[in-house]
Amino acid sequence: MVTPDEMGRPHIRSTVGGLSLMQYSSKSDIVCAMLRELIISGELAPSEPLRQRDLAARFGVSQTPVREALRKLESEGLVINDPHRGAVVAGSRNGMVSDNSQIRAVLEPLAAQLAARAITDEQLALLRQLNGQMEALPEGDERYGALNREFHFAIYESSASPMLLSMMRLLWQSMPHGPAVTRSHTTSVDQHSALIEALAARDPERTAEITRSHILDTSYVESHETGA
Repeated sequence: MVTPDEMGRPHIRSTVGGLSLMQYSSKSDIVCAMLRELIISGELAPSEPLRQRDLAARFGVSQTPVREALRKLESEGLVINDPHRGAVVAGSRNGMVSDNSQIRAVLEPLAAQLAARAITDEQLALLRQLNGQMEALPEGDERYGALNREFHFAIYESSASPMLLSMMRLLWQSMPHGPAVTRSHTTSVDQHSALIEALAARDPERTAEITRSHILDTSYVESHETGA
C-alpha cells in the first residue's frame, strides 16, 4: 500500500510477496499514479527536476519503474525531457488544479447532456441512493469522497460514451478522494439533488447548466480531502 514515510512523504510499502499492486497492474503503474497526483495537485512544481534516483528512494522502488512511469507521463504531457536537466514537470499557465477544473467544466456538462438523453430509471434510482448516503454523513466524513466519485461516475457511465468515460477517468486519477473544494458537503448534496431532477426530466440543457455551475461556483484547494 502507499503510506507516508517518517518524513511524511508518499512511500510504497511492500506486502506479502512484494509490492502491493492495489488496483494497478505493475510497480510502474503505481509510481505513475503517485507522480501524476503530485504533479496535478501542485506538490511538484512546474520545471521541478524529476531525478530517477531520488524518486526511486522516495517511493521505495528501483529506478526501472520510475523510468517507465516518467515515459508514460511524458506521453500524457505532464513531464518534459529537457536535454540538459533530464525529466522535469511540465509548466501550466494557470496551474494544474485550475486546468483540471476548467477541463472538467467542459467535459462533465457534455457527459450530463448525453446522460439526460439516455439515463434509465434504474440509474436515476442509484443516483438518488448515493446522494442520500452522502446526505446522511456528517460534515468531513472521509467516506464522502468515495460516494461522491461513485455518484459522478454513475452519470458518466449513463452517458453511454466510452471515450468520454475514459477521459474523465484520466482527470480523476489525480484526485483519489475527489475534487477538493471549499463548499460544504450539504451544499454539494443540494446541487446533486437539482442535477438528479434535471436528469429525471430528461432536460439536457438544464442538466449541463447545473453541472457546469456545480464545478465552477467554488474555489479549489490543493489537498484532496473533500469531494465536489
